[in-house]
Amino acid sequence: MNPIVPHLVLAVLLFAIGMTGALLRRNAILTLVGIELMLNGANLSFVVFWRFGPHPDPHTGVMFALFSIAVAAAEAAVGLALIIALFRHRRTTALEMADSMRG
Repeated sequence: MNPIVPHLVLAVLLFAIGMTGALLRRNAILTLVGIELMLNGANLSFVVFWRFGPHPDPHTGVMFALFSIAVAAAEAAVGLALIIALFRHRRTTALEMADSMRG
């Protein structure tokens, strides 16, 4: 068996679990957690393709992973700020209550 397959299966499982959580949950915080799992699955695939690539330059894959982690941290900060604003105005984190942007 190719050594890349178990790692990619794990990355796909993380991405699928995250997508399922993001699409099926009604709570904004759990949706944000699902999005974070999807980003971690993509991040794992970046590292796996770097590690098992034909010419694994020591900086390329790590730079992709660090860039992805930075984007995920910014996404989490903006998402949590939106959730806090939603909770202050509506007193709930349910996404069906966030159907309009007016206060």
